[in-house]
Amino acid sequence: MQCPGCGLQRSMIALMRGEWLQSFSLYPPLVPMILLVGFALIHLKKQFANGASIIRYGQVFVVILILANYIYKIINHQIFV
Repeated sequence: MQCPGCGLQRSMIALMRGEWLQSFSLYPPLVPMILLVGFALIHLKKQFANGASIIRYGQVFVVILILANYIYKIINHQIFV
């Protein structure tokens, strides 16, 4: 059985190699996660007016993507014994 984070490391390696499509196919939530972390780090320095709200909604969005990816993997890759 796979976990909700399965494919994250392979996706990160593919992304660092410049293989964008392979990275996305391995773990679609990776790029939004990276963007969210980057925005949060910039927000710590710049203190955007609505930065906390954007981070909060971004977290919800990323969690929904992770759960959707996990459910997709369970449904499409389930092994029937």
